[in-house]
Amino acid sequence: MKQPEYKFIRQLMMVFLFSFMQLALWAQDSASSSVTVHKETTTTTSNWYAQPWVWVVGGAVFILILIALLRGNSSSTDREVSRTTVVKDREI
Repeated sequence: MKQPEYKFIRQLMMVFLFSFMQLALWAQDSASSSVTVHKETTTTTSNWYAQPWVWVVGGAVFILILIALLRGNSSSTDREVSRTTVVKDREI
């Protein structure tokens, strides 16, 4: 029998919490105020990735890394390994 009572209290607390949050958010609404402020700013920003030299340098670095990775693995297959085993018999 206690379970429905806790459920009702929890629902009541949630309604109170959401109502309070709505009231706080409504209080911050600036559209309802009569004060009008006009501020005009002109800013020009350029992103670092919009510069063409960044793409050229990035492409060159990418190609160098790609070449280094591909050449590093092929050098081990070009080697020729020869082994010589020398066995000496000792006479006693």
